[in-house]
Amino acid sequence: QVQLVESGGGLVQAGGSLRLSCAASGGGFNWYAMGWFRQAPGKEREFAAAISWISGWTYYADGVKGRFTISRDYAMKTLYLQMDNLKPDDTAVYYCATKRSSPLTDSSAAEYDNWGQGTQVTVSS
Repeated sequence: QVQLVESGGGLVQAGGSLRLSCAASGGGFNWYAMGWFRQAPGKEREFAAAISWISGWTYYADGVKGRFTISRDYAMKTLYLQMDNLKPDDTAVYYCATKRSSPLTDSSAAEYDNWGQGTQVTVSS
C-alpha cells in the first residue's frame, strides 16, 4: 500500500507563491501518473494538475494553467506543485493522488486512488 504525505501549504498573500510536495512511500510504485486536486469549503474536490510518472507529460485545469507547474522527482518518488501568482480563489486543501492508467486527461477524482491527507493553502486578498 502506497502512503502519500503532502507538505508545503500555508498562508500567503495574493500574488505570492507556494511549493507543495508529496512524498510517496510503501510498496507498489506502479502507477501511471500522479495528480493534484483541491477542495475548498463547501465545494467538491476538483482537479488541478497531473503528470505522467515516467514520461513527464503534464496536464492542467484551465483555472491554474500558466500559474501552476507540476513536476516530479522520479528517483525520490516525490511530486511537486509550484504555485505562482496565487489568488484568493486558490484557497483550498490540496491533495495528491496516484492514477493507475491512462489517459492523463481523464481528470475525474474517481480515476485516482492512494490519496494523501491534504495540506491547507490559504491566499489572503
